[in-house]
Amino acid sequence: MEDRNRVAPKARRRKRKKKKLNTALGIVSRVLKTLGTVVLSVLLIVIITTCIFATVLTIYVLNFADTTSTVSLDRVAESNISRFMYENPNYDEKDPSSQPYKLYYAIRNNSKHVLWVDIENIPQYTQDCFVYSEDERFYEHDGVDFKRTIGAFVNIFLPIYPGRQGGSTITQQTIKNVTGDADAIGIKGIERKIREIFRTINVERTNRKEDILQCYLNVVPLNTSKYDIVGVQAASNFYFGKDVKDLTLGESAALAAMTTAPAAYNPIEDPDKNFIRRKICLNKLLENGAIDEDEYNQALNEKLKLVGNFDYSSASVYDDETKDQGPTDYFMDEALTEAENRIAEYYGISTDEASQKLFEGGFNVYTTVDYDMQKTIEQNMLNPANFVAYQLQDDSLLSAFVAMDYTGNVKAVYSGRQKKTQMRTFNIATQGMRSPGSSIKPIGSYAPAIEQDIVNWSTKIKDEPITIKDQDGKDIKWPDNYTDYGGHNWSYKEMFTWDMLARSKNTAPAQLVQKLTPEFCYSFLKEKLDITTLHERDLHSYSGVTVGGFTNGVHLQELVGAYMIFGNGGRKYEVSYISSIEDAQGKVIYEKSDGYKQAISDSTAYVMNRIMEKVITAPHATGTAAKLQTTEVVGKTGTSSNWQDLTFVACTPDYISGVWMGYDDHKKIPTANYQNYARVWKNIFGQIAENEPDKKFTMPSTVEKVNYCTQTGLLASKTCPHKAVGYYKKSSLPKKCNH
Repeated sequence: MEDRNRVAPKARRRKRKKKKLNTALGIVSRVLKTLGTVVLSVLLIVIITTCIFATVLTIYVLNFADTTSTVSLDRVAESNISRFMYENPNYDEKDPSSQPYKLYYAIRNNSKHVLWVDIENIPQYTQDCFVYSEDERFYEHDGVDFKRTIGAFVNIFLPIYPGRQGGSTITQQTIKNVTGDADAIGIKGIERKIREIFRTINVERTNRKEDILQCYLNVVPLNTSKYDIVGVQAASNFYFGKDVKDLTLGESAALAAMTTAPAAYNPIEDPDKNFIRRKICLNKLLENGAIDEDEYNQALNEKLKLVGNFDYSSASVYDDETKDQGPTDYFMDEALTEAENRIAEYYGISTDEASQKLFEGGFNVYTTVDYDMQKTIEQNMLNPANFVAYQLQDDSLLSAFVAMDYTGNVKAVYSGRQKKTQMRTFNIATQGMRSPGSSIKPIGSYAPAIEQDIVNWSTKIKDEPITIKDQDGKDIKWPDNYTDYGGHNWSYKEMFTWDMLARSKNTAPAQLVQKLTPEFCYSFLKEKLDITTLHERDLHSYSGVTVGGFTNGVHLQELVGAYMIFGNGGRKYEVSYISSIEDAQGKVIYEKSDGYKQAISDSTAYVMNRIMEKVITAPHATGTAAKLQTTEVVGKTGTSSNWQDLTFVACTPDYISGVWMGYDDHKKIPTANYQNYARVWKNIFGQIAENEPDKKFTMPSTVEKVNYCTQTGLLASKTCPHKAVGYYKKSSLPKKCNH
């Protein structure tokens, strides 16, 4: 018993140890299983994430492959010149020699020195200097050096090297210089590099190495800190006073030595740095067997004869197209401004940057100008005889004119009555803000009222004022019917809608605005017709929308543009001087939209058209002096208070046009016969209008031409003895009279 009792504790201890060991092993096993699960999970997450990232990256890259356009090298020779073109009216698509567009104006950046040279006129050793300095495997690779490119990608996120590493071959540098696709950092840098790679591949597939090198040598920057010099021909001219074909090997190496940082390494501003890099260039040529020891030593020890100025007297780039064309005309000024705005919008840059980009060249800008019309308008505006017969012979009297088609394409514009002598001067038609007077009535009150069925052709309106509050809050009778002898001149007689506009009575539009509210009319002008000069003070004011008494006035161009709704079925298009823009590669970066706003219905537009025709043809109307022999004219005169502004806007079947006259200091115009200023429009535009292809406006099916009773204003019955022809919206015909 004692022996058993002595042994038992040892057995129990062994059993406890074994249990502890098993427990520890279990814990370790569980830990290892858990750890294995975690590691496996992490590994799977990494694999899945990598697959997702690879898929996304693949899609991302393929999207660039699909959307990145091929860069064309064909037009690079002309890339320092931007051309403004216009449609050739004599174009015959069956004639191979006929061109659809003609040059309107060519502009070049006079501060940027660019001269094109074909590669056969560039010595082989000059070509070799640039190739072996910049890309010694140029003739072997397919356009992209992927080792250097990967290094550039890594450097974006881990800046191992100072500055940004381009990893660019000659082909890539050419594309960058041609497209202007600037360097960027981070994701934008990756996007730019991907774009560049795909463009490079496409360029290499579609161009010979000689063509790529030719382009590169003509677009490589070789500037100083003062002069913007591009290409080997301009650089040869500036640094050495010779053509590139006459360069020595040493001079060629001096130019090739500049490519990394031209302003820092050029031989004029830092000859020592240029010499160091020139030696590196010559060493590369020697290593690659392009020159021998004697040529190397001779070029290295050559003393450069530097000039440091330009002599383009014999440069072929100055052909007839790019000779000085004199100051730009008013149309060209507006086209330049619009082109800058379109370019700024497309590239997401400022207008100043866009202006520089435009003048750096390469754009083809297709304008809407009618060249013959523009020249005719210029001549007519400069002819005193077109003004002198109507007591408007004063040389200080100003005038402006603009004409466009019914989709908003401006055809001609002029400002002033003197010959234009400077580029981009003040344009009264587009920048001046003057009172439109009564020419606001068709768009400010009559058209909205007919659209809202408040009045029709023969609605009877009493010639009486409305009551409004003056500035002191007192009730006043307003407005006066202005005449050449002054006075209120309210007749209190009833007149038809068309007669009110033909006689230019102020009381009728005041009553219409009262029913519509000034706020409604203000919104119509601003939102529907794109009048941009309205002030907040005009929102609740009767004066502006009724008789043109706006706080700021309006631009003549916007006023004329608003009238397009009366000849195109009520559609308001954007007014433009440009139909499209192509960049240096022929890519369309802007094209005028054919979209429009339906400002009023086609029925309202045509009824208004016929009412405005009465302004020209009714014997007592204000615009009779504008009547033509064969072409229909509809329009409205406008005289501001105190006779400070005279305006006439006219619609003919193919064009809307308008003329304004007034003094810079807003003094009274010395004329009593206010009807006759419509004759000034006729003198300027009448002959053009008479030659329009279309002579009549077309009535839509939504309008009915029908007799009305001249006593009641209702539709005439079959037995009515008092009939006249009127035009009505079919959707809201008046009742018939009882006669």
